[in-house]
Amino acid sequence: MPKKVLVVEDDPDISNLVAHYLAGEGYAVGVASDGIKGLQHLKENTPDLLILDLILPELGGLDLCKMLRKDSRTSALPILMLSALGEESDRIVGLELGADDYVTKPFSPKELVVRVKALLRRSKPNEKETLFSLYRYGPIVLSETNHDVKVHGKGVHLTAKEFALLAQLLKSKGRVMTRKVLLDTVWGYESDVTTRTVDAHIRTLRKKIPYLTKTIQTVISCGYKLIEE
Repeated sequence: MPKKVLVVEDDPDISNLVAHYLAGEGYAVGVASDGIKGLQHLKENTPDLLILDLILPELGGLDLCKMLRKDSRTSALPILMLSALGEESDRIVGLELGADDYVTKPFSPKELVVRVKALLRRSKPNEKETLFSLYRYGPIVLSETNHDVKVHGKGVHLTAKEFALLAQLLKSKGRVMTRKVLLDTVWGYESDVTTRTVDAHIRTLRKKIPYLTKTIQTVISCGYKLIEE
């Protein structure tokens, strides 16, 4: 059965272009022209991935993203945010509110397809690779088998990319991980590190798990390192 992708975009030229390229790769594509219609579509038929415009009529992309992250049914849904707002602050806001990736307009449809494939591939852990994978770090327990994180025995909600990023840091603790390596291993593609995608997700991890504030060290002009306990 083909993977389902929902495109919520008010510009028909862009939504048709994205739908055309995704359909050509075998995806089942749905399109909604505003936030309310997108929300209704999500309630009736939850997709495997959402491509979400930032500025939408009726209900904005940021508000819709926040609503989806608070709903247990869509809290782990991979979200790729699409927007004409390309300033670093705009990207950081989108990523901190729960988007897994952020693409600015104008964009390459082929690159967009690559990012969609990467998000879908990494949102579902490979059972053979993750069976019995349990990582402990201070009060943190991460289970790849159950795909959950607990701190002092209490569950912490993380998006799919936040979970994958934390898992990668735990597997590589003590070693410096460059932004480029993290983008490749967690997001599944190489990208311009100035997008600050990794930085925004690190910031969110530190907020959700305060223990990581001091244990994830920033390596200037390079990346990050989870210190040895």
